[in-house]
Amino acid sequence: MMTPHRLESLLSRFSGLSIMVVGDFFLDKYLVLDPALDEPSLETGLAARQVVARRCMPGAAGTVMANLRALGAGHLLAVGVTGDDGEGYELRQGLAAMGVRLDGLFESPDRYTPTYIKPMHREPGGERELNRIDIQNRTPTPRDLEDRLVGFLGDMAHRVDGVAVLDQVGQRNTGVVTDRVREAVCALGRTCPDKVILVDSRERIGDFRHVIRKGNRDEMRGAAEIRTFGREGADDMSGRDGAGCRDPFSSRDEAGRSGRALFESGTVAGEIPTRPVYVTLGADGLLLIDGEGCRHVPGVRVPGPVDTVGAGDSVTAGIVASLAAGATPMEAGLVGNLAASVTVRQLGVTGTASPAELLGALKALG
Repeated sequence: MMTPHRLESLLSRFSGLSIMVVGDFFLDKYLVLDPALDEPSLETGLAARQVVARRCMPGAAGTVMANLRALGAGHLLAVGVTGDDGEGYELRQGLAAMGVRLDGLFESPDRYTPTYIKPMHREPGGERELNRIDIQNRTPTPRDLEDRLVGFLGDMAHRVDGVAVLDQVGQRNTGVVTDRVREAVCALGRTCPDKVILVDSRERIGDFRHVIRKGNRDEMRGAAEIRTFGREGADDMSGRDGAGCRDPFSSRDEAGRSGRALFESGTVAGEIPTRPVYVTLGADGLLLIDGEGCRHVPGVRVPGPVDTVGAGDSVTAGIVASLAAGATPMEAGLVGNLAASVTVRQLGVTGTASPAELLGALKALG
């Protein structure tokens, strides 16, 4: 069990860290609608919803960045792509307000700035999220942008203490972490085995090698199915856990087995795997799979309503910063859990956790 003194020691080192976040930076745009102000459109007769407040903040990889800033990481560097549009301006403004270095965030007139527009219905006692509107790129990332991303990653990776990679986009080769960028990340992990490089990928976590990998149960299940059945076979398996069928990954033991399979596939044949795998389990915490086996890092139970949006990004930030500060993999997993236990209590926003809040969560856990 980590002591408050040990946690304080780790947190005190965060201010000296430089961390690079590579991946899909989204703009989260919350539009608060007041139904009492609805009025009919003169052109269509449909209800025209009225925005009475708006909140814009960096999302996806930007959420990891916001959590690193809240944890006190001293030097932050963004590597990604935005469009030459209003959403890109708002995203850059939000990152700049955190003190993030932006020369690796390349602007392109040929790309949209990925955006999640979240209409929020104002109600007595709070807000309710309505159907989200997404702006994403649906065409392949241009090769010249890949060249710039790969070159910048190679130039800067040796100057930072840690690298977090967030592969958010589902459609292959349309986001920042294309096949070429992924291979550059893997090559960096192979040539710099002591560098903290953590990858969180929604769809392709099993395609990464030589890096620390982190994902939830569903992402690990997908990677295990692809490993067993191939990508087409895994697609055929999706949706088959209907009534009367037991989800084979519903238990902690099964999640551990899928994580173990991923751990053992993290290098090429003949090499001994060394980079740990983290499997997040929601309120149950996470599993750490490394050379010492599969170990459980308990979660922190929190009362009352929770909002789990961005909780995984809080875990990512906590793990990367802690490992870069010299924590053991188990300690880093606990810091990630502590961060998530704070952020899930922040409703209607993608939350962050401060060092003081982490210490409070640890004391509550003890």
